[in-house]
Amino acid sequence: MRLRFDTLFGRLFGVLLIAIVLAHLLAFFWFHHYGHPPPPPPESGAAFDGKRPPMPERFEQRPPRPWFGGPIVPLTFQFISLIIAAWYGAKLLTRPIQRLSAAAEQLSEDLDSPPLDESGPKEARQAAYTFNLMQKRIREQVQQRGRMLGAVSHDLRTPLSRLKLRLEQIDDSKLQGQMRQDLDDMISMLDATLSYLHEQRTSEAPQWMDVQALVESLSENAQDQGADVQASGHCAPLQVQPMALRSCINNLLDNALRYAGHALISLQDSREQLIIRVIDQGPGIAADKREAVFEPFYRLEGSRNRNSGGVGLGMTIAREAAVRLGGQLSLEETPGGGLSAVIRLPRSDTHP
Repeated sequence: MRLRFDTLFGRLFGVLLIAIVLAHLLAFFWFHHYGHPPPPPPESGAAFDGKRPPMPERFEQRPPRPWFGGPIVPLTFQFISLIIAAWYGAKLLTRPIQRLSAAAEQLSEDLDSPPLDESGPKEARQAAYTFNLMQKRIREQVQQRGRMLGAVSHDLRTPLSRLKLRLEQIDDSKLQGQMRQDLDDMISMLDATLSYLHEQRTSEAPQWMDVQALVESLSENAQDQGADVQASGHCAPLQVQPMALRSCINNLLDNALRYAGHALISLQDSREQLIIRVIDQGPGIAADKREAVFEPFYRLEGSRNRNSGGVGLGMTIAREAAVRLGGQLSLEETPGGGLSAVIRLPRSDTHP
């Protein structure tokens, strides 16, 4: 088998081989310098004329052995060098896996994340190439799906508009009203789908934003339209994607006004995170249904039904916007009855 040093195996083998060779070379020169131990004394009963027999020449030329001249030092060096080689080898093995894991986590949050650097050992380059190819294919499939659904939704508006015009030729007013309602629902669903696809395709750079000013502006705009919306709390500027945050709060606010007729937007700031609550005193949602409402086109029966308006995409858009902001969106019960949509946005360590 041909050994290649541009592979993980080759590099790990090379590191260990160098460590072993260096350790044995040190041991060889160490013992060569300090020589062998002195010869044993003559055995009892051997001829002895009162004088010590002469020392062999090879021992007379050796310097006296110091306390550290034994095997402890070379063996210790061997032990330490092998530990260092093992540590560095393990680092060589885990580094590509850590890079791949970090890239996969970043890809799960953003399909437009930069590709993985295709450098390093052969196995790491091959894994990075495969990962980048997978990312490219996923992005193309998502874009193709968005274009297809967008085209279908856009093209359906024309025949639906013609059907609305032809309804005027129906004499039965009750049937005409029912059909008009169905067509309006279909057009609203198409509009919501287009908006949803636009939100998925939209990407923007984070920037510092006065979230308190945004909340107060949304509250004032709603009040100008006759809605009962209040804002409370204070917060410092936060680094966010402005369009995503506005979309998230807007959808939650529309949901609260649709089902409760009023809403309160509260801000709770801390060093770790900013919490935005959109609170209503409406009919609320059962605890076992609160996660289901984030599914696209999911609708609840009862008070939050089709007659209230909406097509079931507002909460989906809001949660995906919160995820793009690096935060979380959850639903909680309002004390005294109602529903509270809670956005938790983490704060970075730097401030403008």
